Amino acid sequence: MRRRTQPPPAPLPQRRGVDPVRVRLPVDGVGATVREHLVARLTGAGPGVVEAMFHAGAVVGADGLPVAPDAPYRPGMFVWFHRELPPEVPVPFPVEVVYRDEHIVVADKPHFLATTPRGSHVLQTLLARLRHDLGLPGLGAAHRLDRLTAGLVLFTVRPGERGAYQGLFRDRRVHKEYEAVARHDPELQLPRTVRSRILKERGVLAAREVAGEPNAVTRVEIDARRERDGLARYRLLPATGQTHQLRVHLNSLGVPILGDPLYPEVAPVTAPGDFRRPLQLLARRLEFTDPLTGARHSFVSRRTLQAWTSPAEWAGA
Repeated sequence: MRRRTQPPPAPLPQRRGVDPVRVRLPVDGVGATVREHLVARLTGAGPGVVEAMFHAGAVVGADGLPVAPDAPYRPGMFVWFHRELPPEVPVPFPVEVVYRDEHIVVADKPHFLATTPRGSHVLQTLLARLRHDLGLPGLGAAHRLDRLTAGLVLFTVRPGERGAYQGLFRDRRVHKEYEAVARHDPELQLPRTVRSRILKERGVLAAREVAGEPNAVTRVEIDARRERDGLARYRLLPATGQTHQLRVHLNSLGVPILGDPLYPEVAPVTAPGDFRRPLQLLARRLEFTDPLTGARHSFVSRRTLQAWTSPAEWAGA
């Protein structure tokens, strides 16, 4: 098997915690020059944007030197540049670092903040904030939480160690506990373990349960319930990590999580700056044995779910 060539290190520094864009020129790429290829390839950049980047010396090669506008096309060549990012609505909630050592950082993510850059969320992400605030350009996420879910996220300090920690999640050697607030159904028999097959299709917002071998397993328990407003706080212990798994499983039990814009049905899209009524789902606890040091770690989120701790504020949001 032919081994893929590893790209050289980025010659440009990060900007506000965001890596430069790296492009490898393919064997069958169009264009006689690097500039012509990028103009044809980066159609979403807008008229004249790529040409302006070349004339400003903003497109560089592996040596860090600007690539000339008339530089000939060479298959396999790498180039880097920083793209101009559209404005993002700031997520007005702080990020708390609950633990940090030479190998890992554990952060307590607020609702509405994406874990890593994706789509329209680039600067307003947990990873970009931590890289910038902690001065750790090599920081990487060992796993992810949905943008709407709050709670604990594990990051690795050194890129070369990331695989060891990702392996903990892949091999199910991490104990994860979540907390959710939803309607209390006295007819629902709990605790129970929910097993189903969840399918998340590209381009479709909501995941769905389908027939077939289960790929999603969640233990569902009631932690507390309130008679005055008919709500319950649920303790969720996922044995797997399918997209939207906890949200899908509680919805399938007839008790969808409060504030969920996708389940049981897709709600109208709210304005980008509307941070009211966050999804009442929290990654409360994270426990694992460190694969490098052998230390046993147990972390607990200090965040709370508004519908449970401040029901009047939630009701008036």
